[in-house]
Amino acid sequence: MSKASFEANPGNGNIRAFSKSYFYVDIGDNSPNMRFSELSGLKVETELFSIEEGGENSKVHRFPTRTKYGNLILKRGIATTQEFFKWHQKIVSGQFETRNITVIMAEIGDKIIARWDFTDAFPVAWTGPDFVAGESALAIETLEIAHQGFKLVPSPS
Repeated sequence: MSKASFEANPGNGNIRAFSKSYFYVDIGDNSPNMRFSELSGLKVETELFSIEEGGENSKVHRFPTRTKYGNLILKRGIATTQEFFKWHQKIVSGQFETRNITVIMAEIGDKIIARWDFTDAFPVAWTGPDFVAGESALAIETLEIAHQGFKLVPSPS
């Protein structure tokens, strides 16, 4: 077992907790998989509709309604290829282009731990690096991506 994982129940190999390990993203444009320093926004939330029961003041029935997905936020050191900026500029110029995106979490040795597939994704914001004279921090670019939903694909192992 690698340092990246913890077996919560030694008698059952199906229950394991993993550190964040590392991850890479396929943005669906035939470019090689890209590694990022940060990814956030893996969120799905179902809104509720409440109905108060007549005659029973202590009872409120709650029912699911629509489901919303959070935007993905991807951060990495700025690259020379500028594919994020170019993709967002297509949206800005009216060329609406969605892509299917895959996020893969892996542990040491490239063993896949988890995979999320996002459908009909498109950029809604691109942020370039902050420049501060005299500072040696990495130049980071951020891409915010909206999507129509995702599914968690079972690990091949």
